[in-house]
Amino acid sequence: MLGQSGANRIWLCTLPTDMRRSFDGLSAMARNVMQQDPTNGDWFVFINRRRTQMRILYYAPGGYSLWCKRLEKGTFATLKKGSLTFSELMLLIEGIDVKTVRKRQRFSRKKG
Repeated sequence: MLGQSGANRIWLCTLPTDMRRSFDGLSAMARNVMQQDPTNGDWFVFINRRRTQMRILYYAPGGYSLWCKRLEKGTFATLKKGSLTFSELMLLIEGIDVKTVRKRQRFSRKKG
């Protein structure tokens, strides 16, 4: 189960990923392709060429964790940007087109 707590940032690999990769292969992609440190607590999202499988790699205290989803029908949307918010990730997982969603304005306290 994915929870918002713990993730510093969420990075999306925009290149198709071979889903035979596991902890070592995906952490190497995070380091070499995405130019990020996979042990800093960020989440790294990978999608295969057919856009039917997703893996999320993250480093938790004690080691790597890997979350996987395979769609029985349909595909994940194609996104061009390299980082996501938690809300955008949940929309992507649920099959909602992130590009066409309009976010309504909400109150937030100014920091300072």
